[in-house]
Amino acid sequence: MATTKDTKLGFTTRAIHHGYDPYAGHGSLTPPIYMSSTYTFATTESGQKRFAGEEEGYIYARVGNPTTALLEQRLAELEGAEAGLVTASGMGATSALLWTLLKPGDEIITDKTLYGCTYAFFNHGLHKFGVTITHLDLTDPTQLAQAISAKTRVVFFESPANPNMRLVDIAAIAEIAHQHHALVVVDNTYCTPYLQRPIEFGADFVVHSATKYLGGHGDLLAGAILGPKAALTEVRFYGLKDMTGAVLSAQDAFLILRGLKTLALRMDRHCANALTLAQLLEAHPQVTACYYPGLPSFAQYTLAQRQMAQPGGIIAFELKGGMEAGRRFLDALQLITRAVSLGDTESLAQHPASMTHSVYRPEERAAHLISEGLVRLSAGLEDPEDLIADVTQALAAIS
Repeated sequence: MATTKDTKLGFTTRAIHHGYDPYAGHGSLTPPIYMSSTYTFATTESGQKRFAGEEEGYIYARVGNPTTALLEQRLAELEGAEAGLVTASGMGATSALLWTLLKPGDEIITDKTLYGCTYAFFNHGLHKFGVTITHLDLTDPTQLAQAISAKTRVVFFESPANPNMRLVDIAAIAEIAHQHHALVVVDNTYCTPYLQRPIEFGADFVVHSATKYLGGHGDLLAGAILGPKAALTEVRFYGLKDMTGAVLSAQDAFLILRGLKTLALRMDRHCANALTLAQLLEAHPQVTACYYPGLPSFAQYTLAQRQMAQPGGIIAFELKGGMEAGRRFLDALQLITRAVSLGDTESLAQHPASMTHSVYRPEERAAHLISEGLVRLSAGLEDPEDLIADVTQALAAIS
């Protein structure tokens, strides 16, 4: 059953079936894994045409593989994009895309808050090669309108942002960027296409760390880029093949295809568990602030309702006593695991200032709105009663 974009099938049906016909795969219900590094040509003429882009077909696994191609097609369908490209990590996706889009003298405007490794790539990598990095508060679109110029090539942001959950109005930012011929790239890792589809709001490209919710089980590294077909062909043959070599294996592509089949079910449970914990944390006297898009007290609650189908599985919060209280809370957890990453079946908690965002200097964290005492919690799929009990006892341990 191979589906097409003009069908009216639901999200999960497409996540399970799109792009694969079992009768074309010898009747195999599950798509096969193609474990080949190179591909043969019937004639030298055929090989020449494939290298010239004049004939469809595979050449070498660094630029394409039937298993990764199916994943690319399915992810593009779910994001509402023309095409997809998968990579060996989320940073592989971001770097392959931006090495292709940017050149010395260009500017990238990005939000104040970014995932730590994205921040490092921008400020310690791209900047070294002549790209200007400008950080703005993109939760206020007027700041972009005032700062954008002819040299601005890309506007990049996460929504929600890692780790403090700030949202950016994708449609408002895209409108301003496009008036100045700049491209909009949105990291949609926190939401997945089940909760948010940035291209529908005007984004040009979407990137993911597929390591997280798309894979969903903490057993692989992967990334993805979704966007226009012609642009992603260029990224494939330049940013991926030549610049980064961040090629996803067929085995990992197979695991993500498997993960997509349960994505909607898992996200529903992640969101339900996160809301339960956020309500508990918000009401607790040891918590000075709780940042979760599903809480009416959340500063951007109205935007979350408009832009996201559900508020997601990640919570950020501050405890009385700052960094030391955060560390004691984490050490008191018994069920929830102390680990970076997110989107796994297991609930995970981490301290950004000493872990994921330790690449920032303390003054940089302050400037980029990441407090020293912030705790990030990724709600897993455990029974909610057990999660409540663990968070409650950990809070009691710091009272």
